[in-house]
Amino acid sequence: MSGADPAFAKAGAFGDTRPAAGRSQRWYINRLRCVSTNVNETMSPTATFEDVRGRLFSLAYRMLASRAEAEDVVQETYVRWHQADHVAIRTPEAWLVTTATRLAIDRLRALKTQREAYSGPWLPEPMISDAPPPDRAVDLADDLSIAFLVMLERLSPEERAAFLLHDVFDRDYDEIAETLGKKETAVRQVVHRARDRVRRDHARFEVTEAARARLLRTFVAAVEARDERTLLGLFAPDATWTADGGGRAPVAGRPIAGPAQIVKLLLGLQKGFARHEATLHLVTVNGQIGVCVRADGQVRSVFSVETDGERIQAVYAVVNPEKLPTAM
Repeated sequence: MSGADPAFAKAGAFGDTRPAAGRSQRWYINRLRCVSTNVNETMSPTATFEDVRGRLFSLAYRMLASRAEAEDVVQETYVRWHQADHVAIRTPEAWLVTTATRLAIDRLRALKTQREAYSGPWLPEPMISDAPPPDRAVDLADDLSIAFLVMLERLSPEERAAFLLHDVFDRDYDEIAETLGKKETAVRQVVHRARDRVRRDHARFEVTEAARARLLRTFVAAVEARDERTLLGLFAPDATWTADGGGRAPVAGRPIAGPAQIVKLLLGLQKGFARHEATLHLVTVNGQIGVCVRADGQVRSVFSVETDGERIQAVYAVVNPEKLPTAM
């Protein structure tokens, strides 16, 4: 595979709920719903589904943090859609979102048990592309970042669904209540609690992609040069390094804290990079600039970072080969 990941582009990892220039997100969402309300009168069932496939994948991926699992949810939604009585469905888009949400909730309940038994730290499956992030406001990447998805793991499946539907996909409380089969007042409380938990634990920095790219270019150069002093200066005093090997790649069994320990790890990794003639490249990881390590024509690991633009606050390293593309 070369260039942008076709699944990333086709599914629309950011979805197509983002506002056009000069228009509010609410305006754009409502416009999409108006189109969807009558779409069954003018479009075939397949065309109707394809019109919202990207939004369904966007929701399912944020719910499950796994491209494969999200694709399964979208496919199951497609099957149920074609088995449904379309004449009785007033708003196809709402029906499809509700179905995908409920399927994702059920899938996440099963996955949580598996993830609790996971070998070492568990991290989301990254969405990787050689293409630069799209030209958009910085905060639009935040709800797709690895750091954000890690925070969402702390929520229950229903909390996660309610929070995403309201705060990310801009759906009204009454719609979410209908989707989850709850009262609107209960949904408001669920969203409020979930938002407090996520925003409290997830640091947000207003960082441009240009600043992130400059920082990571310095990081890559320092790793390749084994420049310990520069590396130490790149990490915040309380920086952490979390690696996901899934029992299939050698990584630390728990997060590493502090610049000294992280740099010691990096210098050790660099020796392995040199032996295997590995190269480090800047790529897009979940909508933000990250680092990809390639060796022998294969992707060996992907680093996603949380930064304030000057120093690295956290690194999320996915090394588990089952979560990485074989090549890019």
